[in-house]
Amino acid sequence: MNSMKEIKIEKVTLNIGAGKDQNKLKNADKLLKNITGINPVKTITQKRIAGWGLRPGLPIGCKITLRKEPAKLMLKRLLKAKENKLTDSSIDDFGNISFGIHEYIDIPEAKYDPDIGIMGLQVSVTLERPGFRIKRRKIMKRRIPLAHKISKEDTINYLKKEFNIEIGENQ
Repeated sequence: MNSMKEIKIEKVTLNIGAGKDQNKLKNADKLLKNITGINPVKTITQKRIAGWGLRPGLPIGCKITLRKEPAKLMLKRLLKAKENKLTDSSIDDFGNISFGIHEYIDIPEAKYDPDIGIMGLQVSVTLERPGFRIKRRKIMKRRIPLAHKISKEDTINYLKKEFNIEIGENQ
C-alpha cells in the first residue's frame, strides 16, 4: 500500500458542555481530569444569547485534546464503552467520527465518583493522512486534493481494521 494513503489519528477531543450551570462545569472539569489525568481547558462563550442566559466571556464547558499514542489508547477505552459499535451517522464524509457516551462509568478503568454523579461526554475523532499539513501551514496553504481526502468508506475500513468496530444502521 502507498504510505501516503495510510490513515492515522490526528486528535481525539473529549468535550462536556455545562451551559451556565457553574456547579456542573466544576464536576465536568473534575471528570475529565479523572479520566485522562490532564487538566481540561474551559470553553468560553463568544456571543450573547439572552434566552439561555449567556453572555460573552462566560465559561460554558470544558474539553481535552489528545494526540498521537495517548489519543489511540484513549480511543480504545472509549470505544469499549460503546461496546465497539458505532452508528453510520457517527461518521461524516470527511473522515471525522463523533459519538456520545451517556455515562462515564461505562468507560473501562473509570470509577464512580459520588461528587460528580452520573454525567456523559462527547467524543470527536479527527483522522488524517500524511500531507494534510498543507491545509494548516502558514506559507502556501493549499486544499487537500479530492483523491487524497478521507472518505466515509476509508474511515469505516480503518476502524474495522484498527479497532475491530462494528458499524450499524441508525436506530
